[in-house]
Amino acid sequence: MSGKKLRELISRKELVVAPGAFSALTAKLVEEAGFNCVHLSGYCTAAFLYGYPDLGLVTMSEMLANARLLAEAVKLPLIADADTGYGNPINVVRTVRDFERAGCAALHMEDQVWPKRCGHMKGKRVISKEEMAAKIRAAVDARLSEDFIIIARTDAIAMEGLDSAIERLHTYAAAGADVVFADGQSTMEQIERVPRECPEAPSMINFGPLTPPLGPAEIQKLGYSIAVFPAVCLGAAVLSIQEALRALRGTGRTPALEGEGFMRIFGSLNKLLGVDVYTSLEQSYKF
Repeated sequence: MSGKKLRELISRKELVVAPGAFSALTAKLVEEAGFNCVHLSGYCTAAFLYGYPDLGLVTMSEMLANARLLAEAVKLPLIADADTGYGNPINVVRTVRDFERAGCAALHMEDQVWPKRCGHMKGKRVISKEEMAAKIRAAVDARLSEDFIIIARTDAIAMEGLDSAIERLHTYAAAGADVVFADGQSTMEQIERVPRECPEAPSMINFGPLTPPLGPAEIQKLGYSIAVFPAVCLGAAVLSIQEALRALRGTGRTPALEGEGFMRIFGSLNKLLGVDVYTSLEQSYKF
């Protein structure tokens, strides 16, 4: 059902904006803020849950477990990062089925050599477009419902240039990918050309440290269907936590959490987490 919901959003020709969440709580905050889609990135999962850099250190089962938590926490369709699909085409079969059963609406899979790297890091390497096309065909054949969305990502811009990356996206769309995605875009020319020159499938864009900042209206005007902001919650959390810890270390105080400020956060957080719902449920089973 979540895949069908995401397909409906894409079909409206309005940009789907998917902030990145790294936990069930941040997914709930994305939903509370009024967005209609949420994204889970490998970078954020590696950093938040395990304290690792995004260098292929997180396994499929670890990514899947976090995806399941997010999908269960909210009613929004979830786009999950499935790295390289975790192996060859037969591994991809299992990956797709497991992420779909976990409640995801879509996954994106990249053409990097394993161990992969964050799309905005140096040192990436890519497999051949023919090998990636075979993995996409396996992904399309493996899904349990045609509503589940397969997003094909290329990281070839940094190594082979934009022309090669666009050629790869044509190949991936022909292999059956529902959405195409060129990561690591660093110039406006790259951003403009991808959707214009790959009209056979909707395009997704990822806003990381290399990507020029653009607003939703600009992104949609350029022809993109989905925009993900993977680190929006993680970056805000890290900066806020660092500030609070510096204050505690320096003054022994946490001004933002004292007095009425703390009570406001405590009350609104409990409401978001459903304390009233569980309290009412508990009362219904009193004996």
